[in-house]
Amino acid sequence: MKHQLIRFLARRLAVSVLLAVGVTLVTFTLTNLVPGDPAAANLGQQALGNPAIVKQFREQHGLDKPLPVQYVTYLRNLAHGDLGESQQSHRPVDADLAEFVPATFELAGAALLLSLVVGVAFGVIAALRRDRIVDQFLRVTSLAGVSVPTFWLALLAFYFVFYRLKLAPGSGRIAPTMSAPPHVTGLYTVDAALAGQWDVFASAVGHLALPALVLAAYTIGLLTRFTRSAVLEVLGQDYVRAARAKGLPGRVVLLRYVLRAALVPIITVAGLAFGSLLSGTVLVESIFAWPGIGQYAYKSATNLDLPAVMGVGLVVGAIYVVVNLIVDVLYGVIDPRVRST
Repeated sequence: MKHQLIRFLARRLAVSVLLAVGVTLVTFTLTNLVPGDPAAANLGQQALGNPAIVKQFREQHGLDKPLPVQYVTYLRNLAHGDLGESQQSHRPVDADLAEFVPATFELAGAALLLSLVVGVAFGVIAALRRDRIVDQFLRVTSLAGVSVPTFWLALLAFYFVFYRLKLAPGSGRIAPTMSAPPHVTGLYTVDAALAGQWDVFASAVGHLALPALVLAAYTIGLLTRFTRSAVLEVLGQDYVRAARAKGLPGRVVLLRYVLRAALVPIITVAGLAFGSLLSGTVLVESIFAWPGIGQYAYKSATNLDLPAVMGVGLVVGAIYVVVNLIVDVLYGVIDPRVRST
């Protein structure tokens, strides 16, 4: 059994490495297919009229070479941890990403945690109270969460909860009168707790709550509906009825039999939902002035900053690969039948 699990993990790890290489190829190809001239986007009008300056710009950033040569050079630099230099900030792309990625990861991570806790709980409650008032209410609520556009919900939340009702802090990650906690992970909530700065921690949690809730609304609705369906399917199985016939407590039947069997499809949806959370951060970060990778990607794309755009694509793709690997590992741990596939 142990060797079977090790072989399963080795296969999934090998597939993840191939996917990572594929991500670099897709990111590089799509970025360079974007119409527009990086020189025109980054040089001023006066400099653009000077052929010598344009030529120097293209040579400096390797834009004068064929695309296959550029890709090989990109892979070679990537193997040494070099993502290139941003054409807008004139800093290494990895330094920019190290500054912006933790903010997005904190926001998306909080939204995912909130989605899992609330969505799974609502789905289980709806399944156990099937066709009752509670079930009907949760189904309507989940449908609203799935249907409402994230950007529109963010605008409403910002206007009513912050501007009109003053129930939540404004934009940013902490209050403007406070300084950021000592950098350890880049996550303000974690770093503030590690430093014992509980006032900064409370401010960071307060600023995080509203955008995380807005970002999680869609995923909560999705998980509620999917969990309800998965739990209802398991509740109708013979082994669940047999467990109940033995007189086992309802809590034991739910946790040991029902939830464990329903976890595999729930984990699948949760892994896919993380992708929607990352894509939704662009709009939410813009509305709440959250200094994350979404704003960085938007500014890089509008300025045709190709190294920065490729860096963002590579980071997002790597996150997808890691999340899928974690989901596969959890499959093998929860369901032994998956290990033999």
